[in-house]
Amino acid sequence: MRLPALICMLLLLNACDYTKDKVFIEAESFRNYGGWVNDAQFIDQMGSPYLMAHGLGVPVEDASTVFEIKEPGSYHLYVRTFNWVAPHGGEPAPGLFTISIDGMMVDKEFGKEPDHWGWVEGGSLQLENGKHTIRLHDRTGFNGRIDAVFLSKKEYEYLPESPYQLFRLRTRTGAIPKEISDEGNYDLVVVGGGIAGISAAVTAARLGLKTALIQNRPILGGNNSSEVRVHLVGSVDHNLYPALGNIVRALNDHHPPNAAEAEKYNDDLKLQLVKNQTNLDLFLNTHVNWLEIFESRIESVYAINTITGQQHVFHAKYFADCTGDGNVGALAGADYRYGRESRETTGEPSAPIEADSMTMGSSNLWRSTLKDTASGFPEVPWALHFTDKYFIDATSGTWRWESGFDRDIIEEAEYIRDHNLRAVFGNWSYLKNNLRGKYDRYSLDWVAHVSGKRESRRLLGDVILSELDIINDVQYEDAAVTLTWGIDVHFADTLNSRYFPGKEFISWYTHPKHDPYHMPYRCLYSRNIENLFMAGRNISVTHIGLGSPRVMRTGGVMGEVVGMAASICTENKCIPRDVYEDYLDELKRLMQDGV
Repeated sequence: MRLPALICMLLLLNACDYTKDKVFIEAESFRNYGGWVNDAQFIDQMGSPYLMAHGLGVPVEDASTVFEIKEPGSYHLYVRTFNWVAPHGGEPAPGLFTISIDGMMVDKEFGKEPDHWGWVEGGSLQLENGKHTIRLHDRTGFNGRIDAVFLSKKEYEYLPESPYQLFRLRTRTGAIPKEISDEGNYDLVVVGGGIAGISAAVTAARLGLKTALIQNRPILGGNNSSEVRVHLVGSVDHNLYPALGNIVRALNDHHPPNAAEAEKYNDDLKLQLVKNQTNLDLFLNTHVNWLEIFESRIESVYAINTITGQQHVFHAKYFADCTGDGNVGALAGADYRYGRESRETTGEPSAPIEADSMTMGSSNLWRSTLKDTASGFPEVPWALHFTDKYFIDATSGTWRWESGFDRDIIEEAEYIRDHNLRAVFGNWSYLKNNLRGKYDRYSLDWVAHVSGKRESRRLLGDVILSELDIINDVQYEDAAVTLTWGIDVHFADTLNSRYFPGKEFISWYTHPKHDPYHMPYRCLYSRNIENLFMAGRNISVTHIGLGSPRVMRTGGVMGEVVGMAASICTENKCIPRDVYEDYLDELKRLMQDGV
């Protein structure tokens, strides 16, 4: 869905191809989700958000909406869906659901096919003029998913599958609003609402910049939100500049463990901190998916609302990529690295002999609760298979439930997430059905459907921080962000590999500690996109070098420094590189004072 802005604008202007005998219903636009969840993690890969019945083995409540027919007659039903275990070799299909219109059940069970996101024909039905109600009925509680429903009088309608062609279909049928909402001009647009993005946006706003914070989830916090539930680590008590970290401290002043109860992650506190900040506009459920660039400078970013489909455009002098995946940088053509560098390239003692595309993986945490009464859990033959020789004896799953090391952590993100779900459900089914005396009264009450990532693209700045910098305590004159976490690099657990070769889902790590180390400011802006900052895990580091700064409190401090640097750029009409070359003393003063 990475479309040039001009093409998108032309498509929207020519969206008058709407025909009376075709209706496109986006699943994410349903008025009532019931127990289904809006999953917008994979828009760039499959073209749209979708609804998923994430019921942990219990069918969820129906989702429903109303649509209008303007020309009565016989309509053919098409559903864009996916048998999500097919790419993993699992069977039978677990994510089954049915559809009814005005209370009449369609004679088709969906979720059994295809083995990729595609259209399935659901038969024909008579529809009169006027409003009609469509409902989604989950049959299993095991992650059935639907992207869209298409109704047409034409039998054997050709329906596209590529994101680009689907975008055209959505505009032509009116499923996406025709107009683009121009949100105006900003000093700084921050993309990504995790700890780093919040910190960058709040800092910039407090220093007087007109700022926008764009987040593609319904809540803020990223990996530290109740959706993912990873605790904050990395100390802010040993900073070179002690006043840095004030925003981070305000975001979460306690230390809940991984996979704790939802309320412990302070979603509301984060939201109110941002909403109550003057000079700062917040855009939730808004996914940036293309941009306009002139020479080496970003002019505007375009985004789509993941519920309504509304298009937005944001213009700014400066942009901060806090997406984790480096999405803005990649769209802009920023230099970046992915995977592991060779030892010869970096000189790092912990680097592999040869470069490869391995990364740290993604985690989907889970928890169970001890109840007063016993409960069961279904057999799940489509999930990973466990035996008495190997199973995970645990009542919750924390950071070690991790996979995707040897897969493309961005393009195959849905595959990786689904593999994690198969591991969680398979192991839990084994515990419940084979260790009944121990787990009878435990109930699986939360499994994250949103993945927590550690590594993907690393955007390159004027300095690329490496393991050698940290272990040799290399001093930079623009030292800014203090690293206190060890060089924490994950890989597949060897015992897990023995029983699930090529399908690992448990990780291990190396974590050599070091004294507090002060990372240079020059890791926080792009070396070839002149108005692009970055903060979080997509900064300018090597694979090994990422092990220390990737944790969230440290990322939040990066965001504060970026907000300060953006204020210097705005005041002096300069680019981020100039802050180091011409205004470093001013940056040091701001870091000394804090916000």
